[in-house]
Amino acid sequence: MAVTETQIVELVDAFYAKIRADSVLGPVFDRAIAPESWPVHLAKMYDFWSSVMLTTGRYKGNPLGTHFKVEGLQPEMFARWLGLFNATAGELFPPEIAEDFRVKSERIAESLKLGLFFRPELGLMIRPSS
Repeated sequence: MAVTETQIVELVDAFYAKIRADSVLGPVFDRAIAPESWPVHLAKMYDFWSSVMLTTGRYKGNPLGTHFKVEGLQPEMFARWLGLFNATAGELFPPEIAEDFRVKSERIAESLKLGLFFRPELGLMIRPSS
């Protein structure tokens, strides 16, 4: 069963509604995205997930560079992000589609977390100084 663009929009909208209401992640997103900029952010996320799930190539951006600028982002937040994302996918879609999103989201989260926080020369995970 293939994912559709409509499903991507549905997931992104429902997921970010949960993010904005979350007591831990909401404040981080509030600092990073001005209220009037949410439609632009959501449109980027539609393009991002379309590129990830459907290989459309619509997303033109640098997720790692963008996330380096996010004030207050910590490694442990990725587990919470994944929990909300996977729960949302599970609520919206049949198991096989939810699983496709889960696999991709876990790879993306791990890649971002390593890029942002892992410093092998120091043998630890840290938050780079700004």
